[in-house]
Amino acid sequence: MLRPIDLSADAPWKQRLRAPYISETSRASRNPARGLAVSNKSGVIQLYAWNTETNELTQLTDDPAGVGDGAISADGEHIYYLRDRRGDEIGHYARIPFGGGEAEDITPGLPEYASHFLAECASGRALGFFAADADGFHFFVYDSARKIPIFSLTKQGLAFGPLLSQNAEIAVIASSEKTGTAEYVLEAYDVDSGELIAELWDGAETGVIPGEFSSALGDLRFAGSSNAGGFHRPFIWNPRSGERQDIQSAQFRGDVKFWNWSPDGGRLLLRQISEARHSLYTFDIADDRVRVLDLPDGVPYKGSGFTPNGGIEIHFDHSAAPPRLVELGGEKGAIMRDIIDLGVNVPAGTPWRSVSYQSTDGASIQAWLATPPGAGPFPTIVHTHGGPTAVMVNRWAPDAQVWLDHGFAFLSLNYRGSTTFGYDFQHAIDGDLGALEVEDIAAGVEWLIANGIARRDAILKTGVSYGGYLTLLALGMKPALWAGGMAEVAIADWTLMYEDQAETLRGYQRSMFGGTPEDKPEAHRKSSPITYAEHIQAPILVLQGENDTRCPARQMRVYERRLKELGKSIEVHWFDAGHGSLDNEEFVEKKEKLLRFAYQVLGQ
Repeated sequence: MLRPIDLSADAPWKQRLRAPYISETSRASRNPARGLAVSNKSGVIQLYAWNTETNELTQLTDDPAGVGDGAISADGEHIYYLRDRRGDEIGHYARIPFGGGEAEDITPGLPEYASHFLAECASGRALGFFAADADGFHFFVYDSARKIPIFSLTKQGLAFGPLLSQNAEIAVIASSEKTGTAEYVLEAYDVDSGELIAELWDGAETGVIPGEFSSALGDLRFAGSSNAGGFHRPFIWNPRSGERQDIQSAQFRGDVKFWNWSPDGGRLLLRQISEARHSLYTFDIADDRVRVLDLPDGVPYKGSGFTPNGGIEIHFDHSAAPPRLVELGGEKGAIMRDIIDLGVNVPAGTPWRSVSYQSTDGASIQAWLATPPGAGPFPTIVHTHGGPTAVMVNRWAPDAQVWLDHGFAFLSLNYRGSTTFGYDFQHAIDGDLGALEVEDIAAGVEWLIANGIARRDAILKTGVSYGGYLTLLALGMKPALWAGGMAEVAIADWTLMYEDQAETLRGYQRSMFGGTPEDKPEAHRKSSPITYAEHIQAPILVLQGENDTRCPARQMRVYERRLKELGKSIEVHWFDAGHGSLDNEEFVEKKEKLLRFAYQVLGQ
């Protein structure tokens, strides 16, 4: 039985959506008293200067669309971020003094570009970043003092980096040119000569995830992970000498990846994700010893890692409570204290529990389930995460709690294509996006009904980005399952999307399909929701960003027009931002739209 929509000012779901949190922190490598924090403390996600001794936060950016990512210089004097137009993720890197002030463009001579990586080496000698445009991925290492490039390279395939050794002697770039997929090969270059000095790859149907160089000056060891055995395992590699140390332990399960070096280069922090569950380990290099840390069930997110005082800083949350910045310590590495108190006091959410079921061809699918009080069957929300190379974990999700507050059951499933379930599971969808995922979704619906959880006539599909794509696709390919669909910043037509999106995402799309729409026209047609528009039976609500360069506007306008020509029920609400909003009030407004839509289609 659905409860009346609670639109009161202090409704629990609104309190959770507005709760202040810190999503990211980092410390200056040569001045750890200074740090960077990313927070929605002001109501919109912005960058803050973080005094790590007093834990005072000073807001640095005031972008109306928000700023969700940044980097701090090695000396702590500047904060870097990509300055774009209303969240379109295309622009120039700029820097702001730690004490506040005007933002300075650091690449005034370059045309506008897309990018999501910038970092300064520990010595402060050089800054590395990439700039992607229609001509490829352009990698630069800039002399920090002279503000001129001392190294540059262009890659045509999906690529990432450059990751710099601590005095910028070596730049490591992760490139997909050899693999032809979304998997990477590591290439190490001598920055001064520009010569390729080493590669790291374990062969066909494998890939490497880059980490970073050791924090110790003069140390040329680089850490990362390889999935050569089907699951990721960490390694330490010296590109100059070629020496490699693979890290193994009987304790490891699923994917285990590098997270952080200790300041002296003697230990690694490792994160394990096995079937969507997390663990943290430390690895003592000299003793070749792995130690598991004592964390409660939930999700650790990367923070500053090892700190000069011997502790470990991470972010931690779980499905029923918002993120915390915490220090781990003691003999077992347990949570010792909260580092920054933002005064968060929100109603507790309903915990999720892990479930599994068989898909239509027998594949095992893991999902997260939460149900409201009382006996089922319930009206039910079926959710799919974005990516697809991502995974839904037991994380804080106030948007899911909205549904539970109002009497809906909630299921979020890790369809094939998700990470942490092995190489074959992740790559099963390559070249044929959508087909297996929709089968996994449909099997999840039948499992919900068979177990008395979901009402067959009251199941709604939702998701964001690739999850929104799967929403539209499932409504067209399995129309009889759904009472309605709600998609946010979604993909409707892969061919039109490729024509308009940023180059960073074009590279990813090529890697997933094995070519461009011109190379693989039938695959792009078959995987596009617009292909199945005439089969749709349920009403659809779409929330889409006007300035989105990941899932651009034109392809959604064409989809909307096509459905209306067919007499289908579709509402598209446009918002003035990019790939999602970073504004708390927009979160609340969007969720109210989704609630009203769900109640309307269910006749409530």
